Amino acid sequence: MAAHSFTPRDDQFHFDEMGDDWWATETAWFSFHHPERKLGGWFYNMFRPNIGTVAGGAWVWDDRAHLPWEILYSANYTALQLPGSEDLRDCHLPNGVSIKVLAPCQRYALGYQDGERLQANLIFDGVMPPEPLTAVGSTFGSAHHFDQFGRVHGEIVLHGERIAIDCIGMRDRTWGRRPEDRPRQAAYVTGAADAGHGFLAVTNVKPEGDLVSYGFLRRDGETCSLAGGERILERDPKEHWITRITIKAHDARGREMKAVGVPVSRVILNRHTFIDVNSLIRWDLDGVTAYGEDQDMWPVHRWARLKRERA
Repeated sequence: MAAHSFTPRDDQFHFDEMGDDWWATETAWFSFHHPERKLGGWFYNMFRPNIGTVAGGAWVWDDRAHLPWEILYSANYTALQLPGSEDLRDCHLPNGVSIKVLAPCQRYALGYQDGERLQANLIFDGVMPPEPLTAVGSTFGSAHHFDQFGRVHGEIVLHGERIAIDCIGMRDRTWGRRPEDRPRQAAYVTGAADAGHGFLAVTNVKPEGDLVSYGFLRRDGETCSLAGGERILERDPKEHWITRITIKAHDARGREMKAVGVPVSRVILNRHTFIDVNSLIRWDLDGVTAYGEDQDMWPVHRWARLKRERA
């Protein structure tokens, strides 16, 4: 697919471009973390304009629980009414998330409100331009897709406790066709040491290995698409989740990278016909400490079969 440069127009909804397909879908996702507390967080929004709904919400977890009904905070709405007048550049969504564009393609004010359970006031400052999807073979298929590292700073108030946030997080944006019966085994892996040093690797499981289909390496402030690589895993023999992960890859300029990580916390999310075992990862990225995530995505029936075999 031809890369589509992210422009200020893409901070808005794309509903007028998406036709009348039932599965026309648009998403806006932001992540953040607090390494010392082993705390990870998401704001995730999924819009379906042709049925008038917004789904998603917020998750905050640490190393004391991994099931969504036991973690620090979980709100995952399925089909709230999306007001027809909503503008993604300045919105307060019924799932609790608010987004305001402060500088197009670059700076966003993020909020969340759920009474005394969770409040958030964060700023996402992009440290790189949004990077477009360049591989139709990735798990995102032919949808428009962008990824962007940014400094996320501000605070959340979690069950009355104020927690300062200052990290390099990831956001992504997609719009296109996204049916609920589409899952295949894949992974979305991120890590960043600082504003100029990080990576994204999106992998698909194939007979020859868990291979990188899309991603980028950011080093010395320069971002270049990954040209190849693999994701090598060690898993817990009973729970089957990841205990150690290695990413070996090279970019289109020939630069090599190696990242070796261990999970510090995780949450398991059930997302219609697949589950996402999402781990906050501490990395050794080319000799320096970095943090990010490994989204280990499985069709539900395949994950269930493996769990039964290991029972």
